[in-house]
Amino acid sequence: MSTMIDIRRLQTVNELAQEGASTVAENMSQLTGVETEMQITKINVIDVEDLGAHLGSAKQVGVNVPLKEQPYGSVLVLFDDESARRVAGTMMGGIESDGGGYSDMERSAIREVGNIMTSGFIDGWANVLGRTIDISTPQLIRASGEDIAAHCVDPGEHEIAMVFDATLHAPDADVEAKIYSFPDIEAFVSMINNI
Repeated sequence: MSTMIDIRRLQTVNELAQEGASTVAENMSQLTGVETEMQITKINVIDVEDLGAHLGSAKQVGVNVPLKEQPYGSVLVLFDDESARRVAGTMMGGIESDGGGYSDMERSAIREVGNIMTSGFIDGWANVLGRTIDISTPQLIRASGEDIAAHCVDPGEHEIAMVFDATLHAPDADVEAKIYSFPDIEAFVSMINNI
């Protein structure tokens, strides 16, 4: 099977990102009661073998969610520590972190936001594709970027990572995140080319 996307379909990848961002913002607004916007500022494609070097050695907080249906693979929402603490504080009604390790409440809040972002993003994809995409239980990971990459994706199974730079805008705090999608490349290309 060909793994080449018809260049005329690249706009569809952008539509997937924008629809996903819109759905995330709606879900976050409903959950928090605070008007939230999400912008995708950049979309990149990275070879999975280069992912560890791309993510680096700094500790980050990620929420990884496997996909049970096409395009399979998984979606990873990644925050730096500062953004992760801001997310947790916002979800916990402004309770400040003590700056040490993450409390159970903070971990739960970050996992929930990661889950909302992932499910919203995937729901946006499903809307564009006219189908459902079922997801698995989110996994919270705090480790170096390199370790997160090793934990979340097997280079033997996945060739590419699609990277969506995202900013969540809310009145009290803006949160920077990166959304990494590790699709089964053949399934993903087939879905895009069949639209």
